Amino acid sequence: MAFKMGIVGLPNVGKSTLFNALTRTANAQAANFPFCTIEPNTGEVAVPDYRLDKLAVIAKSQQVIPARMSFVDIAGLVKGASKGEGLGNQFLANIRECDAIAYVLRCFEDGNIIHVANKVDPIADAEVVETELMLADLESLEKRRNAVEKKAKGGDKESKVVLDLIDRSLVLLRDGKSARLVERSADEEKPFRELQLLTSKPALYVCNVDEGSAATGNAMTKQVEAYAKQHNAAVIVISAEIESQLAQLPDTEQKEYLESLGLNEPGLNRLIREAYQLLGLQTYFTAGPKEARAWTIHKGDRAPQAAGVIHTDFERGFIRAQTIGYDDYVALGGEVPAKEAGKARDEGKEYVVKDGDVMLFKFNT
Repeated sequence: MAFKMGIVGLPNVGKSTLFNALTRTANAQAANFPFCTIEPNTGEVAVPDYRLDKLAVIAKSQQVIPARMSFVDIAGLVKGASKGEGLGNQFLANIRECDAIAYVLRCFEDGNIIHVANKVDPIADAEVVETELMLADLESLEKRRNAVEKKAKGGDKESKVVLDLIDRSLVLLRDGKSARLVERSADEEKPFRELQLLTSKPALYVCNVDEGSAATGNAMTKQVEAYAKQHNAAVIVISAEIESQLAQLPDTEQKEYLESLGLNEPGLNRLIREAYQLLGLQTYFTAGPKEARAWTIHKGDRAPQAAGVIHTDFERGFIRAQTIGYDDYVALGGEVPAKEAGKARDEGKEYVVKDGDVMLFKFNT
């Protein structure tokens, strides 16, 4: 199950530096000029989870396989992108393919790094990006509305639902608000997703700060936090420069470097976890002598759906799932002692998987 987060923002805000640190590669050329990233660079990153290593030790696993997530470094956006300015059309198409969006906002002053607007203002930057996405959504919905309205007047029930969602979205968009703010029922969630609105995607504002502000933030990050609340988005403070330096250090030196800056962990760990939260994801594990592995599922998924992440045959032929809670597995020392203590449960098709469950599936071939 692949999940993809797009890294977007104006040119020269630190997108490519952040992407390089995320993937520990130099695939995205970080340069001090607009549009240095033209084709979107995609990199897979491991989701940090201390629990997986503990399980591997207990199960004496030969291999440790973490959950993974994709990040896409998308070309810098400029005003007018919704009308094709700069790399606008390509930019919008790349965002449409992502599950969530991370807006990188420059929250530091540096006279050596140019800004396309010649002024550092993270709120203005966020508004430029958000406005272009809103304009693209407006155009998309206005083009579709007449055809959907005809079907709705003809008695098509699904079209009536879609038309109502379009109209509610248009009201917000015309008022300068993102489609994320559209109130909708659980039954409306699927048709709303199918509208493929850019501003309906879960959003994370990434405040890129200088080294001195990495631990506590600064006046600009406080402004972004207030702005994010208005747009139903999450916020994280991170220094792309620190993360870039960390990515080049051996693991043994990273902790010392972080401590010297007053940080407990890399900002990238928090970024990845926040992305997980945004997308409503969680992790379950399988553990044995061959491998310990983390699997990504949606919160609320039932046992057969979780099995299907491993292989579709597991979901089709699902019988039951032996399930041990992570805390029980670790405290008791593995599968066998957990069974002996009565902590290994056989769960059926209606079981809602919990984050951290250690599972073994039985299925018909």
